Amino acid sequence: MHFKARVWIVGDNINTDLILPNKAFYLTHEEQAQYVFHANRPGWAQLVQKGDILIGGHNFGMGSSRAAARSLKNLGLACLIAESLNGLFLRNCVNFAFPALECPGIHAAFTEGEIAEVDFEAATVRNTTRGGALSGKPLPPSLMALVQAGGVYQLLESEGLIAPKV
Repeated sequence: MHFKARVWIVGDNINTDLILPNKAFYLTHEEQAQYVFHANRPGWAQLVQKGDILIGGHNFGMGSSRAAARSLKNLGLACLIAESLNGLFLRNCVNFAFPALECPGIHAAFTEGEIAEVDFEAATVRNTTRGGALSGKPLPPSLMALVQAGGVYQLLESEGLIAPKV
């Protein structure tokens, strides 16, 4: 998986409540995506273009186990690169096939609007706007396989372990 796009930047300790707020719980998955960061960046979801990249600070995705990663994916973001990821959130990213990578130094390496080039399998990130490259922490092969399969549900369906969605 290779991505090259504009970056959006958020800070440390981004809680899943900010990504998928309570008021969006009972909406469709597509409607939920329009509420991403509504509390701290109203209107931001309407500015994101398909394929954009999100850069986060430390402890991104802290909080509950709500399916916030799905909302980031449904918003059209290509991937998430963060200083560090909450473990439960990272697992939700894998389950919903939303590529997420821990990459120390990433927050200081970009200014919002610059262009990042990400090689997810190699765990490398380049700032193509002003130069510089970083190495992240690659996912273990078993988790990478889940992301590449389209997520846990698609993998289980393809192996006949659960019935396909109708």
